[in-house]
Amino acid sequence: MAEFTNANTVSVAAGQNVPLTETAVAGKGCVVHREGAGIVTLRGITNQCKARFKVGFGANIAIPTGGTVGAITAALAINGEPLNSATAIVTPAAVENYFNIYVTAFVEVPRGCCLTVAAENTSTQTVLFANANFVVERVS
Repeated sequence: MAEFTNANTVSVAAGQNVPLTETAVAGKGCVVHREGAGIVTLRGITNQCKARFKVGFGANIAIPTGGTVGAITAALAINGEPLNSATAIVTPAAVENYFNIYVTAFVEVPRGCCLTVAAENTSTQTVLFANANFVVERVS
């Protein structure tokens, strides 16, 4: 298991990943992350056909001052592609109005391969992310 966090409030541009600045729990060799980066690499180190991971992301999100009030979204992304099944949508009534989101997905990595996972701002505008928490658990 590995846990990466960012306790700060950060502005994340549309289409960009949420930066993860602290390693709360270091993973084993199958989970690789560089502090400050938004991408986590999952490695298929296994004797089976594939390694399975459970990936979860939670944060508080809001529209920054000067933004347009409307629906905002965030999603888990695999190799840069957001997952529709792991997308959170909230509609704040005003700027700086925070909502808590949480998304999770199982990710299978073929033996000997690597995949990247990230939490991405899939909105059409910049979004504030506060108290971001990204957890990866090897389940098989």
